[in-house]
Amino acid sequence: MNNVVPFQTVLEYVEALSTEEQDLLLELIYKRRVEQRRREIARNAAPTLEALKTGKAKCGTLADLRADLLSQE
Repeated sequence: MNNVVPFQTVLEYVEALSTEEQDLLLELIYKRRVEQRRREIARNAAPTLEALKTGKAKCGTLADLRADLLSQE
């Protein structure tokens, strides 16, 4: 998908759609963005979960984090 369509052209195409088609397009775009965000969160979570498994990361409360940071000074 290397063909870049100017944003204004996209808007003109969307405006040419019926109201129902525009609503469907908005719903589809929203659902795709949600799925993209879920994949991004999963990609970010993978290294964190691995760090927890290997003991390189800690979990706890904010108070635990603050105490850990202060003890390192």
